[in-house]
Amino acid sequence: MKHKGLIDEAADLFEEGYGREAVAARLGVNDGTVRNWEYAYRALGKEALLNGKRLSYSQDLKLEAARMFLDDGMTKSRIMEELGIKSKSALERWIREYRTAGAAALEPKPGGRRPKPGKPAYATREEELEARVRELELENEILKRISALADEIEQRRRSR
Repeated sequence: MKHKGLIDEAADLFEEGYGREAVAARLGVNDGTVRNWEYAYRALGKEALLNGKRLSYSQDLKLEAARMFLDDGMTKSRIMEELGIKSKSALERWIREYRTAGAAALEPKPGGRRPKPGKPAYATREEELEARVRELELENEILKRISALADEIEQRRRSR
């Protein structure tokens, strides 16, 4: 709650014409944090700064933003203002990802947890039993190798 009050005070100070350094000093807040608030304030105004909701952006907007910076040489604050982007760090991430992997890097990513791998489906009971036999044979082989290694270690220990 204290953080929300600081953002509110910072928005008021920005409206009064104070700069980032003055706001940071007056509120006793890290300069980098105030810089992010200032970017959001410049891009979308006081309401956007006070609205703590996260925004989601389309792939087209992300591409346009990255291209505006890389191809057109526009400043980040100007891009944020023109496209209504609230977060400077998001814009920087889009630029970095676009530089590294191109447009495909900005495609939407699936949300939520990954599904657990299910048990394989067998066409017949016979296939299922054959798979189980292979599994048990592999388990047996592993146990034999472990036992052989343990015997070898024991023999080396005794021969010292």
